[in-house]
Amino acid sequence: MAKLTKKQKEAASKIEKNKLYTLKDASALIKVVASAKFDESVDIAVRLGVDPRKANQMVRGVVTLPHGTGKDVRVLALVTPDKEAEAKAAGADYVGLDDYLQKIKDGWTDVDVIITMPAVMGKLGPLGRILGPRGLMPNPKTGTVTMDVAKAVQEVKAGKIDFKVDKTGIVHAGIGRISFDADKIVDNAHEIIQTLIKLKPTAAKGTYIKSIYLTSTMSPAIALDPKAV
Repeated sequence: MAKLTKKQKEAASKIEKNKLYTLKDASALIKVVASAKFDESVDIAVRLGVDPRKANQMVRGVVTLPHGTGKDVRVLALVTPDKEAEAKAAGADYVGLDDYLQKIKDGWTDVDVIITMPAVMGKLGPLGRILGPRGLMPNPKTGTVTMDVAKAVQEVKAGKIDFKVDKTGIVHAGIGRISFDADKIVDNAHEIIQTLIKLKPTAAKGTYIKSIYLTSTMSPAIALDPKAV
């Protein structure tokens, strides 16, 4: 097991062991324990009482964070020529179709989100083995397959993210930056937690939200009290 650095030990000493923090206190504390010289990302991990192997307990959705993610999201719009101007005006970083499909076939995936149209999905199918593992395959359920390309691009740029429970029953999401005010971290975290609660599968039994942790890129995890969020 790797040894903790002096900074990591100092950060860990500021977090009380076995204590469950309120969302407000955790959001303030994470700004205190962060020590990196760069603007660390703030992430949330929510462990759910579901069995992701069962289709009726899969939790997946989208949420628009009130204060955005603090990250410059790179968007590729795979659209027909008549939609190109619309996508560019909305702020898409890359716009086109066949040229970008070929680039992806050649291994290029240097984007965060791909938005496309229903008519183009047939061409994207063969690229599933490349895009799927990277979480880049567009999906109508997350709003990334749509005729209203401009709206989809604007929403993603404004802080709309999609999430999916992993095979261990945990939802991970980036919800901001250490440079954010604590209140903004609270708002963003609250938004995704409440969205998860609304998405509780009817087949899920027992405790739904089992644990919540707030972390930044370089800091130890802070445990939240699921009852105080």
